[in-house]
Amino acid sequence: MLEQYVSSHEFDSYTDFYNTFSITVPDNFNFAYDVIDELAAERPQDRALLWCDEGGAEAEFTYRDMKRLSDQAANVLAAAGIRKGDPVMLILKRRWEYWPVLLGLHKIGAMAIPATHLLTAKDIIYRCNAADIAGIISVDDEQLMLRVDEAEGKLGERSALRYKAYIRSAHEDPGLDISARARRNRPGAALWTDFKAMLEKASPEFTRLPAVNTNEDIMLLYFTSGTTGMPKMVRHNFAYPLGHILTAKYWQCVRPGGLHLTVAETGWAKAAWGKIYGQWLCGSAVFVYDFDRFVPAALLEIIAEYRITTFCAPPTIYRFFIKEDLSKYDFSALEHCAVAGEPLNPEIYEQFKAATGISLREGYGQTELTVTMATFPWLTPKPGSMGKPSPGYDIDLIREDGSSCDMGEEGQIVVRTDTRKPAGMFGGYYRDDALTASVWHGGVYYTGDMAWRDEDGYYWFVGRADDVIKSSGYRIGPFEVESVLLEHPAVLECAVTGVPDPDRGTAVKATVVLAKGWIPRDELKVELQNHVKKATAPYKYPRIVEFVNELPKTISGKIRRVQIREAGR
Repeated sequence: MLEQYVSSHEFDSYTDFYNTFSITVPDNFNFAYDVIDELAAERPQDRALLWCDEGGAEAEFTYRDMKRLSDQAANVLAAAGIRKGDPVMLILKRRWEYWPVLLGLHKIGAMAIPATHLLTAKDIIYRCNAADIAGIISVDDEQLMLRVDEAEGKLGERSALRYKAYIRSAHEDPGLDISARARRNRPGAALWTDFKAMLEKASPEFTRLPAVNTNEDIMLLYFTSGTTGMPKMVRHNFAYPLGHILTAKYWQCVRPGGLHLTVAETGWAKAAWGKIYGQWLCGSAVFVYDFDRFVPAALLEIIAEYRITTFCAPPTIYRFFIKEDLSKYDFSALEHCAVAGEPLNPEIYEQFKAATGISLREGYGQTELTVTMATFPWLTPKPGSMGKPSPGYDIDLIREDGSSCDMGEEGQIVVRTDTRKPAGMFGGYYRDDALTASVWHGGVYYTGDMAWRDEDGYYWFVGRADDVIKSSGYRIGPFEVESVLLEHPAVLECAVTGVPDPDRGTAVKATVVLAKGWIPRDELKVELQNHVKKATAPYKYPRIVEFVNELPKTISGKIRRVQIREAGR
């Protein structure tokens, strides 16, 4: 399968990889037909998806199963009036039905909008109005469905929403009587349809329509959970999945016959990175652990019991892992671990490697991109570094005047697209040409992230451009100070920001969540300040330390430093 889209050339070095790797994008590519249906024909019995949940339920699906289920889903959607180009929001958490429903939307040529179950009614209203959402398919969650109904009631006559369906729980009795299901349909709201009941009755054959899509048609629309302002609508076209060959094969290092687990809910772009496209293109099965509350020991048991071969998670997951007794678990099947989502603290890297023998390999990217930089197989990991640029990505670091930075100098990460555009890069922000032009102009895409490059060509994350602190003439990246603070056993989480200061212009402030068993006290503040002074340049230490119970975060879990800054003014 993979050979159709990339060269079979074996690379002998990172330089060879960067200079010669390329992706072939055929015309009118459609992942559901051209990958899943082809795999169903070539390897019908191969495992595609293995799913389990906290309650002990388990399900396994082959590629033939995925073709059948996605054909049935496409028939259900088409019968409901969903057509090519229609935006449909999927709020399906980690339910296995997400995969055939998503593929079914691809087969119709509709626009899928993955979303989190944490959305409020206000969030749903914003998304429905911004994207003219035609359908919503939700998990069978009473409170979530109430929020959808509440939002629907406030959309007005111009609302495009005409279809609502729920997918009943894996533990719900399918024979539940009609009167019990009636609770899902409320006065003044459109009827909720039992999607699973329709799926079970639908035809297992769906014929590919002529010109169902071009490569430039919108396949996915992600609402980013930005730390400032309203969410942006990132649009990805039908060629997008091919860009994740890089993500899966060369960073996550999945392999044919393997079993890959990425920790992500389907509402986030990380699911597209680690739970479907690149993994299946590379012949690896996808593992899904459906849980509501993260319990480190439970996830570690899952990794050992199901013999996961490749694993990817944000640093927070590993931070909790290293507090467990890792010697209790059998990791003999585990071959490779990747990390992304936020910068990795070197202390986590060292402790995890000491306990498992596995080096964590970092990657960097955005919802707008695929893996942009990573510690690829030919590179020796440098804990805390993002690694080096991916093939197809012409990366530069620039100063505020647009000139390129020298080695060791901090600058904004940009992607130069005047001569080539990476496969899988977004097509702009949906319905917002002005916003697109503000970050992507003159053949250059401005990521808004700051970094520096060392003498070996490795990149090191500093922070968002808006988060960099300028104090007494010094530029201080919050990540470096946060990394040092996290090495102290008292610190569970922290955020470093700048606050106005009459003498320095801006002073460094650390907002800290303490680990279990530690008590906020002035002596501990001084201890943390001295810890930073000893571990890094003294001018970077936090002159203000505030203890809090929790940090403000976006619905995707990113720390909202802007809220902390505003509260400190």
